[in-house]
Order: sequence, then C-alpha cells, then structure tokens
Amino acid sequence: MSSFLIASRYTLRKRIGSGSFGEIYAGEDIETHKGVAIKLEPANNKSPQLDIESHIYKILNGGTGIPRCHYYGTEGKYNVMVIDLLSISLEDLIVKYKSFSVKTVLMLADQMVSCLEYLHKCHLIHRDVKPDNFMIDMTKKSCQVFIIDFGLSRRFEDSKTRRHIQFSNKCSMTGTARYASINTMRGIEQSRRDDMESLAYVWLYLLRGKLPWQGIP
Repeated sequence: MSSFLIASRYTLRKRIGSGSFGEIYAGEDIETHKGVAIKLEPANNKSPQLDIESHIYKILNGGTGIPRCHYYGTEGKYNVMVIDLLSISLEDLIVKYKSFSVKTVLMLADQMVSCLEYLHKCHLIHRDVKPDNFMIDMTKKSCQVFIIDFGLSRRFEDSKTRRHIQFSNKCSMTGTARYASINTMRGIEQSRRDDMESLAYVWLYLLRGKLPWQGIP
C-alpha cells in the first residue's frame, strides 16, 4: 500500500487510524514535501461517506479551524480524500495526560465553540462531536484547534430560505453514544443544540478524564 500514488502527487507513508468508512494514512505531497492525511474508503461501499465529507469540506473551505481538503477522487478500488495532516487529537492527549486543568479546558473551549459556530453558520451540524474529532496543530507557534470528520454531518436548515428541518422523534442513533445528547438518545432529530450539548460532555471529559456514565450498557 505504501507505493500507492494518488493523483500522481500524494503518496502513503503509514497507517494512523481506521473507522467504519475505511482507513486513514499519513502521507506526503511529493511536490511540496508537506505531510497530508489520506482517507481511503472502498469504492464499492454501500454507504459511502467520503463523497459527502469532501462536499462539506468545500462548503467550509477557508474557515478557521477547518483543515483544507486538497483532493477527492477514485483511485483503483478506493475513494480517496486528501486533507491537511494535523498533529494530535484531544483524545490522544487525554490518554497521555489523564485530564486537563480548568485553564487548559477553557482555552480549548474558546476555539472549539468557534469551530462549531462556523459550522452552524454554514447551515450544517456535525452530529459526532467527541475528543477524537478535535485535532491540535502543534507545528505553529500558537496551538490551533481544528474540527474534523464530517461524514455524519448534514444540513439543519436550507441555506436560502433558512427553513429548519422538520421535527421527528423516530430517528436512529447517530454519532457516539458516550457524548450523545439526551434528545439524540431518545431518537429526536438532531439540531445545533445537540452539537453544543455533546461539546459540554467533551469538556467534562477533558476535566475529569472520564464521564460518570462510562461503562454503563
């Protein structure tokens, strides 16, 4: 797989993660020699996510805290998306340091709210807010928080009419149960409030290193 060349420009280096959609690799732009993250999804996937996610990256392009999407297309047996390679996730940092101070969480919270505020201004909700989906770029003088993984995101309102999606209480669980809002667990259609409630649970997790309901079936 390491010899797999994408768009005659991006090459894979090492596998760094996986998900329900496929796998994530650290790679390199052979023209600029900068690191990139490469997401691979089988082209025959019955529920493809990368096409949706790449479209959302185009909508969000240029926003603070949004990685840049460099390429999306099909290469052989895979759908491929190439984005900025970021340093480390908040989940990885918690595993390392166990918990954060109040000051650190407040500094992170300021940027995390800004990320979601921009997403919501673009008429989108994330629907999978969790520490794994917030990355920190430590290559710059000031640490910038980025939000990633828009595979479950969707519009909550029409961008022209501002008409909100209809209420429903028969929705299946979408996202990560540990950080899901109460309404999401009840099957109620998600909206901006659910992103913000999940974000509050993330802050609690960062402060304590765990959540009170972890381990409950």
